[in-house]
Amino acid sequence: MYSKEETQKLKREFWVAFADKYPRKWLLYDTKIKDFSFKFYVDNKKAQVLIDIEHRNDEKRIAYFEKLGALKNILEEEFVPALVFEKNFVLENGKAISRIWVEKLNVSVSNRKYWDEIFAFFNEKMNALELFYLEYDDFIKDI
Repeated sequence: MYSKEETQKLKREFWVAFADKYPRKWLLYDTKIKDFSFKFYVDNKKAQVLIDIEHRNDEKRIAYFEKLGALKNILEEEFVPALVFEKNFVLENGKAISRIWVEKLNVSVSNRKYWDEIFAFFNEKMNALELFYLEYDDFIKDI
């Protein structure tokens, strides 16, 4: 078990190593849609690449989610298979968001032997989601 400081240091090393291996600027929060972002997540059980729709207005949040739902077949067949779509995902703080994600199970940020596998997963899936978004962003933004 790591102390809080050791865990923070290890996570910092993880993200620096990822940035060194895949030195590029990711789209992430720069979608030009308020509260619509791409995220990386990793813990000691899984790695995930996420699209989070966190708009305060539930109607707008759901409208963006449904836009992506309308493109689900294209998204899964041409870009990223096995996505999970959840219209009402509840965060730990109780906030409801819409989330679409793909995950890789049985990997751990605390075990360096998994890092290359996680990095490759992050690069492949996020790159595919970004390519999808850049191709369909005009449609998605039009709500």
